[in-house]
Amino acid sequence: MRTEITTVAVVGAGSIGGSWAALALAKGLTVHAADPDPAAENRLRAAVADHLVELDTEPAALERLTVHGDAATAAAQADLVLEAGPERVDVKRDLFATLDAATPSDVVIASSSSGFGPSAFQDACGNPERVVVAHPFNPPHLVPLVEVVGGRATSEEAIEATMAAMVLLGRRPVRVRAELPGHVVNRLQSALWREAYDLVRRGAITVADLDQAVASGPGLRWALLGPIATQHLSGGPGGMAHVLEHLGPPMVDWWNDLGSPELTPDLNEQLVSGVTAEMGGRERDVLARRDRALRELLALKQRVGLTDLRELAEEGDQR
Repeated sequence: MRTEITTVAVVGAGSIGGSWAALALAKGLTVHAADPDPAAENRLRAAVADHLVELDTEPAALERLTVHGDAATAAAQADLVLEAGPERVDVKRDLFATLDAATPSDVVIASSSSGFGPSAFQDACGNPERVVVAHPFNPPHLVPLVEVVGGRATSEEAIEATMAAMVLLGRRPVRVRAELPGHVVNRLQSALWREAYDLVRRGAITVADLDQAVASGPGLRWALLGPIATQHLSGGPGGMAHVLEHLGPPMVDWWNDLGSPELTPDLNEQLVSGVTAEMGGRERDVLARRDRALRELLALKQRVGLTDLRELAEEGDQR
């Protein structure tokens, strides 16, 4: 697979496509974007300009962005194709067949799909071995996570090339070694949301208090370390073994008591009215503050060496 990347095609000019384009431009690459909507170019350029400011990149980088109405034209010029189209299998199958026909066989074609594995659409391609999922996390130009997923026909070479490309774009890729609905991180989020919704449904807590509880408690630790590493550190000298021995049995009892709520009209109303009251019409301001805090948190993690515990271990081995 092609490893030298100077030009990226971004197919789809929505929020994900705008983030991909900005990341590539910020790394000095040339971007050919594609979207059939005649109004897409103005929206895309405005979004990318905002993202470039957040990425501390000069506005002149926009000069390396070309927008096309046709996906094949954009893809034909690329060393890497990033698809960010609608989350519909039928659309992706048609789109990937087009992209496959337009690009050399050594170019990786990566989907941003948040829930589908590559096997759902790679068989529409003549070269299915180079089709992967590279699922970013919102907002993609700030949050470094990308889940890389191979399908039944995806080659190991394509996986490795995708992982390397994500690092080139300044991302922190993780390999998901099974095709699952929602991949890994969306499944973890869904598990938390399921219980959060049920707790609100039961009247155990309000929406605002639940958000405060997570943001002021476990969310702070999870932003620095993952849930299992955090659990290990909470076990003191005995670490994870101690946690599993002493807290494992009651945790199983908690699992057995978790809810399975249905999204009834009443529950929907509880959630919508609760978060509306919590926000108080300040969504734009909260979003801006959140994104500013994300940038500062990422810089802090980099400064103190908590971006990846595996890298910390390698530093220790080199001393």
